[in-house]
Amino acid sequence: MTAVPAHWRAAALEPPRACAKLPLAATLRATAEDFEVEEDLGFEPDGEGQHWLLKVRKRGANTEWVARALARHGSVRSADVGFAGLKDRHAVAVQWFSVPRGGVSAGSWRELENAEFSVLEAHAHGRKLRRGALAGNRFRIRLRDLRGDRALLDERLALIRSRGVPNYFGPQRFGMEGANLLALARWALDGAELGARTERSFTLSAGRSLVFNAVLAERVRREAWDRLVSGEIVNLEGSGSVFGIEMPGADLVQRCAELDLHPTGPLWGRGELRPRLEAAELEATATREFEPVIHALERAELQSERRALRLRVDALEAQMAQDPWLTFRLGAGAFATAVLRELVDSSVAGVPP
Repeated sequence: MTAVPAHWRAAALEPPRACAKLPLAATLRATAEDFEVEEDLGFEPDGEGQHWLLKVRKRGANTEWVARALARHGSVRSADVGFAGLKDRHAVAVQWFSVPRGGVSAGSWRELENAEFSVLEAHAHGRKLRRGALAGNRFRIRLRDLRGDRALLDERLALIRSRGVPNYFGPQRFGMEGANLLALARWALDGAELGARTERSFTLSAGRSLVFNAVLAERVRREAWDRLVSGEIVNLEGSGSVFGIEMPGADLVQRCAELDLHPTGPLWGRGELRPRLEAAELEATATREFEPVIHALERAELQSERRALRLRVDALEAQMAQDPWLTFRLGAGAFATAVLRELVDSSVAGVPP
């Protein structure tokens, strides 16, 4: 029977932290209400068009299940329902969906409510909501059974505001108890066929995320995750724009210090989007033990992309009074776990943080 290699699990689920000592210890997610996330689309509904843009509050339901329920209510195909990103089932999440208008009125949508979700707003809109079409997410996370060092916490909060955190893919990318890693091992190591569309997507995503985390982990160990090295491919903050550099001059170093530019790591695939010089050496060292995954991703004919190694954290605050909370905002595609793992030693109630 195929087993997931130990170094895969380490890179996926236990990569090194930027700071070894954590200022807090707490229980996270004892209930869904302990983890709140709200999407920031970054744009307003059009007010007219052939779709409804629905603001939905969900609890204890995954995004795709809600999308299917909305499709049934709107008498449309599930594939016609759009959403910008997946939101965790074990949370209270406010996110947006688009549904073709059909014969369902705005009033009918606003009356839709059950134990799993409710529609808060319905607005006419001109186009289907696409994956990734959001500016970011706002998080509010309760800290139960809190213990900690307030002075160290204040110091760490200031450091994260100015420096960011390593932009790891979170454990949910690898499935419950690493189930997506097991599917990846069967495919990349044993040559098993990829499953149906959804399973294929999860397996390929897990493979790319695993290799990225391995590269980032190596850069964290070398204290090179938040600074530029020679031959870097650089990402412009808040965009998908990347460009290559030779030697990082003073202007680029300053922009990196100001969180305007970030070093990047690979979302592996075919193509010429590769670093050079020291950045290439770092990636070669980090990926040497992951060659079966890399070869499998290339055979799947994915196109090479880049992702920032560093995550900027905005509006980071800690409320340590009688009902303690952490609040912060992240850009699209980022994981709250990347922030939490630099702040909280968690004893988790039932699910990963």
